[in-house]
Amino acid sequence: MARKKQYIEEEVIEKAMRLFWRNGYENTSMQMLEKEMGINKFSIYSSFGSKHGVFLESLKSYKTKVADIFLKFKNASNGSSDIKQFFYDSVAIGLLEDNEKGCLVTNTYHEFSGSEDEVVNKQMSEFVDNLKDMFIEKLKMDPTKDEATILKQANFLVLAKHGLATASRVNNEEEINDYIEMVFKNI
Repeated sequence: MARKKQYIEEEVIEKAMRLFWRNGYENTSMQMLEKEMGINKFSIYSSFGSKHGVFLESLKSYKTKVADIFLKFKNASNGSSDIKQFFYDSVAIGLLEDNEKGCLVTNTYHEFSGSEDEVVNKQMSEFVDNLKDMFIEKLKMDPTKDEATILKQANFLVLAKHGLATASRVNNEEEINDYIEMVFKNI
């Protein structure tokens, strides 16, 4: 007879997600996961297969956490001002109680660039491509912009978003606001 789980998977994954968000994948050990999640290695392996399995579930959990921000952005119809609001909203999630600063996806994108982990790299590429497509969609709302300008600005915004996520881990609110305002002086 199989043992009944003494924990709720969503709750332990939320704890693991915060640990990965704070420390990254490589700097998070199985011992750290055991302690943070409050379950033993056997339970971790039984439920998630490996540290990598916990990490993939953590990425799913994070994407769920930020889904409202992306939905708001996707449904907005004011062009570049929507992109600017999206930047502010992205920073705000790190200021919520119990959240880490920065962006787990951006941290993962940086950490796994150049790695051979096809599963994580595919997720990161899809995320960046989706973000760039949304930037393009919003930029196209300005009829004065040609395709070449839109593409250049979308590339710039993807890089600026990565920079914002990284800076929001260490810079203060005034510096972050200045950064966002300066980015949009160029759009």
